[in-house]
Amino acid sequence: MTIAREDLAAIFEGAPALADLVQGDDPASIVASARSLIAGMSERERIDVLNAHPRIGADPASLSALSRVEQGGRAEIAILRDLAAMNDEYERTFGFRFVVFVAGRSKAKLVPVFRERLGRTRSEELATGIDEFLAIARDRLERIAT
Repeated sequence: MTIAREDLAAIFEGAPALADLVQGDDPASIVASARSLIAGMSERERIDVLNAHPRIGADPASLSALSRVEQGGRAEIAILRDLAAMNDEYERTFGFRFVVFVAGRSKAKLVPVFRERLGRTRSEELATGIDEFLAIARDRLERIAT
């Protein structure tokens, strides 16, 4: 199986360097390559990878096609306000974007995840964000491969 570079750019949300540098011909090897590349990045570069991903609850018009599908349909105004406030707090606290593998959960179900993760340390969150980013990429790759 060969995945086109333009598909990789969408899978990795345009994250700096990943789409052009990853190697592999199946989801597992591509994600392993991305993990290795990210491990060799500076903290600033890892933050840039996370910041390439859209905010949870962002205006659907601003999302990539893949993110729009993953984040699902509409949510109540109160939930969207909560998510916007938590995105702001998270970014102020940690200095990078909150990234979570939605995995079919509604926006309302992400609120407690957000709250729990706001109580972590910056280093824990940077590692978790990268893990979540790679889980999203793997899921996208597996969907393309089938």
